[in-house]
Amino acid sequence: MAKIKLIIDTDPGIDDAMAILAAFNSPEVEIIGLTTIFGNVRTPMATQNAFVLLNLAQQMQVPVAEGSCDQLNGLTKTRVADFVHGAEGFGNTYQQLVEGKKHSLTAAQFIANAASEHPGEVVVLALGPVTNIALAYKVDPQLRTRLKEVVILGGAFQSNGNVNPAAEANILGDPDAADYVMEQGNNVRLVSLDVTHQVEFTSKDMDALHGRGRFGSFISDISKFYIEYYRKSYGVDSCFVHDPTAFAAVFRPDLFTWQAGKVLVLTEGVARGMTIMDHCVRNWAAPHAWSDRPLVQVAVAVQADKVAPMLLERLAM
Repeated sequence: MAKIKLIIDTDPGIDDAMAILAAFNSPEVEIIGLTTIFGNVRTPMATQNAFVLLNLAQQMQVPVAEGSCDQLNGLTKTRVADFVHGAEGFGNTYQQLVEGKKHSLTAAQFIANAASEHPGEVVVLALGPVTNIALAYKVDPQLRTRLKEVVILGGAFQSNGNVNPAAEANILGDPDAADYVMEQGNNVRLVSLDVTHQVEFTSKDMDALHGRGRFGSFISDISKFYIEYYRKSYGVDSCFVHDPTAFAAVFRPDLFTWQAGKVLVLTEGVARGMTIMDHCVRNWAAPHAWSDRPLVQVAVAVQADKVAPMLLERLAM
């Protein structure tokens, strides 16, 4: 079976690092590029952190295309999740910076070009706000037919958000971009907090990674800050595995239960960033804001007992 050609749009980030390094230990995928975006850190630092991860994986040939510093509406994104991931994204471990050369194309142009060169083969895994993906759709109006799939870590449908009761962090990072992407086609899949809150790594899991494989010690070290955040915020001795779970959905979608629906993202008001799905189980009496939207696939359940150990195994290789 041919490998999945994968672009990871990322804001590394501790759990981004887990997902990216697990991907490099996964024979099912070929990472053809990293594109960077704000979220856990600002975009320039996301780019720096991408090179740190590529160097750790001995994959410096993988291109890194820097993405937008601004939201789709033109406003500069300034708030980052340093209280979750540390000031530099890797749990305040202050990894040595790696010199790397950014790709000449922007992230949006890189995504559009890759899909044009490999029509029907490229999957984009979006681990942060989806600004770059929205911009790529604007760069190439045919992108919706050329991409194989866009898998997005984002949203909350049956649970509260993780920034406030209404909104999940990646969607709230750029609600206008998220809403625009929801309008683009039938090849979008959402992996929301409804399922990622079911997949956990315990502090014992993270300690046990130390000294194992190429990445175990790095993941173990950066995760201490991450687990401490969850200990304070949720009262658990573990962390939710958001980004790696979204990566698992790329190559093992069979471990998830999917529901088709039409998704709208609120772009203003107190519930800005909230994701609302029409489950399409009834005929409405009149047209509404969801009516003309395409179906997307939303993960509503996950076999966490299989996903968590599978991901830990990839990180320990």
